[in-house]
Amino acid sequence: MTDARAALDALDPGAAAALMAIAGDVVLVLSRRGVVESVTFSAPEFQVEGSEAWVGRSFTEIVGADSRTKAEALLTEVGTKGLTRRRQLNHPTPLGADAPVQYVLTRLGRGDRLVAVGRDLRTVSSLQQRLIEAQQAMERDYWKLRHIETRYRLLFQLAGDAILVLDAAGLTVTDANQAAATLFREPVERLVGRSFPFGLAADDARAVDEALGAAKASGRAANTTVRLAGGAAVTIAATTFRQDTQTLLLVRLTPRASEGERPPATPTHDLMAQAPDAFVVTDLDGRVLMLNAAFLDLAQLATEEQAKGQPIGTWIGRPGADLPVFLAMLRKHGSVRLMATSARGAHGAVTEVEVSAAWVPDAEPPVVGFIIRDVGRRLSAGPQGARDLTRAVEQLTGLVGRVALRELVRDTVDLVERHFIEAALDMTQDNRTSAAEVLGLSRQSLYVKMRRHRLLEPAGDDEQDGGLEVAG
Repeated sequence: MTDARAALDALDPGAAAALMAIAGDVVLVLSRRGVVESVTFSAPEFQVEGSEAWVGRSFTEIVGADSRTKAEALLTEVGTKGLTRRRQLNHPTPLGADAPVQYVLTRLGRGDRLVAVGRDLRTVSSLQQRLIEAQQAMERDYWKLRHIETRYRLLFQLAGDAILVLDAAGLTVTDANQAAATLFREPVERLVGRSFPFGLAADDARAVDEALGAAKASGRAANTTVRLAGGAAVTIAATTFRQDTQTLLLVRLTPRASEGERPPATPTHDLMAQAPDAFVVTDLDGRVLMLNAAFLDLAQLATEEQAKGQPIGTWIGRPGADLPVFLAMLRKHGSVRLMATSARGAHGAVTEVEVSAAWVPDAEPPVVGFIIRDVGRRLSAGPQGARDLTRAVEQLTGLVGRVALRELVRDTVDLVERHFIEAALDMTQDNRTSAAEVLGLSRQSLYVKMRRHRLLEPAGDDEQDGGLEVAG
């Protein structure tokens, strides 16, 4: 060690710095007072932005404010001990991000100069940042899976049909919902772990085994009607799915109503029940009387009972706003075609939809039929009139510097207000009462704004009888 230090003492400061750069990424030669005399980097990739301005400045000045105390401690420690421990200092850069470097200081020979040998930690810092981002992504995925699991458990337990989840290898029940416990008249805890089939008539066990075998072979089995041990008829449907590396069977048991309990379904009824678009029948107050499976999916409901008797506005359109518009247009025109609105699921999902509606006023009782189509996946070209509105705002922007800000803001507000009033009138086919409801205004306020924007004839014919006449 003494021979090595003696050899290092014999070198000039520049040669010693170049030699030390082999062991570190950056080497600074400092005066006894800590002023930077030279800067050497072992490779171009370790170059710190702005380091060309370090020469002639104090060691404590080339680091960030959060590192100056540690830089002073290094200078004090090297003055008393001749060699310091490693400390991380941050160098501010013109790009804004600090460059972290881990330094150790030592005396250079018998002279008054000091050498700071640093290791560039930017790569380590980048890896740490990527690790943090990966951990945050995993945390988000974890909570997303927790939410999905919560929704699955909620749907699973609220499903009206009895559902069993079986291990495909041994046909052992791994999960069951409350409807299955009611059907087999045993608690869920006693169903889990049992081998299926059970609780069925003895002569139907073979048919169930064949259905489950077909499901394991092809992924899905045709519906099979069997009888429970008590004599009630049920329809069994089986589907395979994989979870992790395990193959499972989802078995659904649907009780079959007797002939006296339910009239046979007509072909039209079957078509509506299996239609891909949501179909809902309501009374004139908007309360649901009948619906199909597509509406259950759109509204994120498990059973029809959750929707029957409830206002359709709970899931379709804005509460208290769109339904009165539908009904007003139905009374006037007899039908509503392709009105754009949104659907809200029971668990928070929002979907863009198109609603068409027709009513049968002579029925007893009168009913309204809604066809609701999910258009959320369509490629939209942008809101109607958006380009014209954007172009007009850009023209107003060109007046900046020539017109006062107050006037620009007033003209922009008037422009946007006129645009939305025209859009509401177009949406309601110029029905001003419905347009006022869509905009959340009274009819009188709408007339005032239309007159101000020159959308209303000045003759006053639209406000006969105190403004109660609705222009069609």
